[in-house]
Amino acid sequence: MEYLKWSNQDGIATITIARPPANALSSGVLRELSSILDEIEQNRDMKVIVIHGEGRFFSAGADIKEFTSLSSSEGSVNLSQTGQDLFDRMERFPKPIIAAIHGAALGGGLELAMACHIRLVGENTKLGLPELQLGLIPGYAGTQRLPKYVGVARAAEMLFTSEPITGQEAVQFGLANHVYPENEVLEQALKLAGKIAKKSTGSLKATIQLLNYAKNKEFYEGSKKEIELFGDIFVSSDAKEGIQAFIEKREPQFKGE
Repeated sequence: MEYLKWSNQDGIATITIARPPANALSSGVLRELSSILDEIEQNRDMKVIVIHGEGRFFSAGADIKEFTSLSSSEGSVNLSQTGQDLFDRMERFPKPIIAAIHGAALGGGLELAMACHIRLVGENTKLGLPELQLGLIPGYAGTQRLPKYVGVARAAEMLFTSEPITGQEAVQFGLANHVYPENEVLEQALKLAGKIAKKSTGSLKATIQLLNYAKNKEFYEGSKKEIELFGDIFVSSDAKEGIQAFIEKREPQFKGE
């Protein structure tokens, strides 16, 4: 593994995103995560998964520099589809997945966290979907999962403004389960995982299957439409300007094209 580390102890598989400086979710990270899930799913000794980030962040988002290598709508659609397939698999995964979030979970990083079954956050953690700041939209079903947790009005404000919320607010709004001091999040996640690992694997799997019935037909229609619109917007002039402005660390100048 080049970007991820993982270990198994006492039935808890701990996956660490280790791609400095911001643990950006490149296509390589997504491939490695999928490969690790393959192995965990086949190992009966691994009962719960904890995902966290190494260094200052959980994940500050997608790899924007990688976007510059995508020259067509087809490439961006494939990227969106890959992420959505992986995150949908995580939400349906037969073993509970806990996200231990510190520092920041932005863009694709928050979409990854929202695909986990439980989220623990640090007090000062920043969580948000800032894609509109780049002239883009979320592509990993963020527009569909965020309203499910925080409501449509709150999700609209977060998306339209690109402004993140704090860990405290995430719990208040229903996006996270518990908030802790930043340096205690992983410890608390492992403690919670230990409690869950004592449960029957059969009952855990059945419960996850039942929880997924809460995803209605509109969710799947919406996530499919998100892929289509992500591809359309990705090749727009505004998206090109937003991506370039991000790389150059300046404010984008959007022209509505």
